[in-house]
Amino acid sequence: MALHVAVIGSGPAGIYTAEALVKQSAEPVEVDVIERLPTPYGLVRYGVAPDHTSIKSIANYLRRVLELPQVRFLGGVTLGTDVSVEDLLGAYDAVVYCTGAMVDRRLGIPGEDLPGSVAATDFVNWYCGHPDVDPGRFTLDSPEIAVIGVGNVAVDVVRVLAKTSAELSSTDVPHEVLERLEASQVKAIHMVGRRGPEHAKFTLKELRELGEVANADVCVRPEESVVLGGDFPRQVQGNINILRSWAAREPVGRPRRLDVRFWLRPVEILGTDRVEGLRLERTRLSEKGRVVGTGEFETLPVGMVLRSVGYQSVPLPGVPFSEKTMTVPNEAGRVREREYVAGWLKRGPTGVIGTNKSDAAETVRTLLADLAGTESTRHTDIDALLTSRGLRPVTYEEWQAIEAAEGELAKSLSRGDRVKLVGLAAMLRACRP
Repeated sequence: MALHVAVIGSGPAGIYTAEALVKQSAEPVEVDVIERLPTPYGLVRYGVAPDHTSIKSIANYLRRVLELPQVRFLGGVTLGTDVSVEDLLGAYDAVVYCTGAMVDRRLGIPGEDLPGSVAATDFVNWYCGHPDVDPGRFTLDSPEIAVIGVGNVAVDVVRVLAKTSAELSSTDVPHEVLERLEASQVKAIHMVGRRGPEHAKFTLKELRELGEVANADVCVRPEESVVLGGDFPRQVQGNINILRSWAAREPVGRPRRLDVRFWLRPVEILGTDRVEGLRLERTRLSEKGRVVGTGEFETLPVGMVLRSVGYQSVPLPGVPFSEKTMTVPNEAGRVREREYVAGWLKRGPTGVIGTNKSDAAETVRTLLADLAGTESTRHTDIDALLTSRGLRPVTYEEWQAIEAAEGELAKSLSRGDRVKLVGLAAMLRACRP
């Protein structure tokens, strides 16, 4: 009898887990990749900036895994709503949770909940066409915007804000979103970091791309580009060199301005009915290497604040969760008997997309060792269970129909290879006409 495993989540961690199960198992294996959306690929589809086509090409690799005969895609099925952990353990020999890290960490400052103060993940989901976010949610009517954070997500956000709609027209940005970007009133974008350039988390490639934006002057203040110490890894030294070169040049009068700021921490988001400003305090490092305030303040007259200070996972119904680490407690991927975890939900939001491959392999080694020589306890057929509840999962073939519809939409709009459909209803119309 084949080993039957459910993988919850179809992002890189989930699909790499499915691949590892097929490759590592000495016995026949069947893997159901269960996804709450009708579309696979998770962060690759809804978290990678639309102009990063080379990274998005990872979907081609993930696609080949979903097309393996031992792997099945079941879209539109939600853990906790449509099925429970108990349902899954009755229908499968093991379950692997791979739902990633879906929300932003909070700043914990006054005014954070004002309208106009937004988690960067929501903004990224918006321009990536995630069905959870209404395409009409954001109206870019403020002349100035602040992005808190100096990691790759923050760089993606400011780059999309700085570009013209014409520059993004050939990407898969939903057309409704592209129209909002075209109507943008943004003139100044402030990217703010609590520490210095040597502590920034963006990669050299991302930083270089930012400097190539044709529609914006990228500016760094000379006094904020000063670094502490002088012996840095190659990647960090490369970032420092680029930032210093930006600090040495004068703006040339492009339509938008991007200020990359360091040694400032948010202390309050100002406003009554909506965001009207961001109060910052100048910072320095203490003798213990901690960020401390200097008592010197400034206020940015921004009408929107995008918070990009890291991702965190959210609890799954019926699954253990640590509020301290914001992960599912595990030992080499093992959670409880026949329950496992992989990806960011297992280790936190660290590494790059490819890091999930070795992480998934470790979890699968644990799973296969645990189940070796054991008798199956399955007593439920998942297809019959879903049918009895009136649920019809989206198949891989139906997902391909959504892809085809997005290609046809791009043709009709004379826009690149694909334009994303907006909303679940549009996706379901495309795959179930």
